Amino acid sequence: MSECQGDGVVSDRGVVVPLSEGNVMARELNVISNGGSDVCTYMWACAICDENERCQKDKEGHSRWLVTKRMERIEHTVLVMSNKGGVGKSTCTTNIAVSLALKGWHVGICDMDIHGPNIPKMVGAEGQKLKISTSGGIIPFQAYNLRIASMSFLLQNSDDPIIWRDAYKYEFINQLLGGVEWQDLNFLLIDLPPGTGNESVTTIDLLGKVSGAVIVTTPQEVALLDSRKSVTFCRDSEVPIIGIIENMSGLECPHCHNHIDVFRKGGGEASALDMGVPFLGRIPLDPDVVTQSDLGEPFALFNSDTPTAEAYHSIANQVETFCKKSSSLERAGSRKG
Repeated sequence: MSECQGDGVVSDRGVVVPLSEGNVMARELNVISNGGSDVCTYMWACAICDENERCQKDKEGHSRWLVTKRMERIEHTVLVMSNKGGVGKSTCTTNIAVSLALKGWHVGICDMDIHGPNIPKMVGAEGQKLKISTSGGIIPFQAYNLRIASMSFLLQNSDDPIIWRDAYKYEFINQLLGGVEWQDLNFLLIDLPPGTGNESVTTIDLLGKVSGAVIVTTPQEVALLDSRKSVTFCRDSEVPIIGIIENMSGLECPHCHNHIDVFRKGGGEASALDMGVPFLGRIPLDPDVVTQSDLGEPFALFNSDTPTAEAYHSIANQVETFCKKSSSLERAGSRKG
């Protein structure tokens, strides 16, 4: 059962969810009555519900229903993934999202990396807390015209590790997808943790339908081996593959301005060709991207006319084109059916 602690709600999973001033707990809200039915229609996740401990209703069914209701208002869901950590996946997610927002689209980022939630840091929102709306849902944090939800917002201390078994992770994934009031979005980018484990499998299972996946790799052979696993995972999970990004692809020396292939070059493109998936482009290893990310200023927004930013914009355009084409084909197929 959740309980009040200071200005927040502590769920039975130990996660603190702050409440906005003047809001009330779930049991006090004026919402749809459940009556005696086994079907729950509360618009918040079970983990933050006061009735969770004594509830006899179908929690699994409610979780899936709630995710479906949230996703009905989102036009395209895009997974950003890699099978290896340290390839710049979260940086790519942030800058692709910003690039889409610059075009006027309504964009959200769901930071699904439970153990290493870095998205808030990259948008200058580290240390911020999420709030509960009067309708019982979690309000996403807004920065740079992006709606963002992350484990980072729910930690009392950013240095606290998350030591959870898979059952707890499942509850939290439900909260991020179904408990957050994403509202109307054109694109929701889901930043998955490295690998093809529980978080990725559960996310795809709960979503049911995904617009596509972007796979991020670096040029060296060890990263390419892992990116190929991501391609196979997507195919086995019936997730359309938007393409592969070769990140950290070459460095321009700040002194002589010669090109240096720090992690080699061309491996991502060769891997895409070999696996029969689109190659979305190369993003240079740019020290300014690191500096801007640490400052919480998305590079693609604050340095929009640079070659590195142009690479992010180009990839965002390809993501947009892929999603629109897929939607058009689905509508055409529905009409024929």
